Amino acid sequence: MSIKFEKVNYIYYPGTSMEKKGLDNVSFELTENSFVALVGHTGSGKSTLMQHFNALLKPSSGTIDIAGYHITAQTGNKNLKKLRKRVSLVFQFPEAQLFENTVLEDIEFGPKNFGATDDEAKSKALKWLKRVGLDESMANKSPFELSGGQMRRVAIAGVMADEPEILCLDEPAAGLDPKSRKEMMKLFVDYQKAGHTVIWVTHNMDDVVEYADDVLVMEHGKLIRHDAPKAIFTNKNWLEKHYLSEPTASLFASDLTNFNFKDKPLTLDQLVNEIKKNLRG
Repeated sequence: MSIKFEKVNYIYYPGTSMEKKGLDNVSFELTENSFVALVGHTGSGKSTLMQHFNALLKPSSGTIDIAGYHITAQTGNKNLKKLRKRVSLVFQFPEAQLFENTVLEDIEFGPKNFGATDDEAKSKALKWLKRVGLDESMANKSPFELSGGQMRRVAIAGVMADEPEILCLDEPAAGLDPKSRKEMMKLFVDYQKAGHTVIWVTHNMDDVVEYADDVLVMEHGKLIRHDAPKAIFTNKNWLEKHYLSEPTASLFASDLTNFNFKDKPLTLDQLVNEIKKNLRG
């Protein structure tokens, strides 16, 4: 089932002196089980758009169809808990939302909130504790005894433990070291490949070209581009016009004036392969 936004507008503080348009006539359709990057400079509307996927924010006008739900400005809150079981959102720095006494209790909270029994919640929590790369021996520790990276893994495990159909992530790897970032992104890629849709906000263009099937580009509350990564990142002039950076491999390739690249490499693997082809003649 696709995700469809049609002429969605969102107004902050309507009818007041602080009125501001957060989304401006946004329309797009995403295919099921895709890995979607949401990019744009600070203040472009990324987080506002993200909060519409599970109706934390509802459109001021326009319609959203997602996970079998039709959302408009008139949509009530009655069935939104069921929607949020199917569409989950991980905020930036989710470790700030930890609150239970133990790691296990924190991960169990989500499944219990959606009706799982104690045994079911424990089974899911232990499964996802391992899936996010933490040892079962940490289950009874206080989450506040862990490192920052471990706390983030616990928080993400708590959201993923109920295995939502659509997982929305607001810069989940922000502030992590390169190794932890790669491990975290692999977790989300594996989750998508298992039959889920993943939508994530990021400022890291290397991650976009490495992992995304589809890219939404926001600017001043408008959706200015919806395309595949290759189509977006091979147009240097367009990127500069909209203050988006090129991937590292692409920048490096531009400096290699003695090499002839048939297609501009966007990922490190592509760059290495193209250099090898040039060296072989």
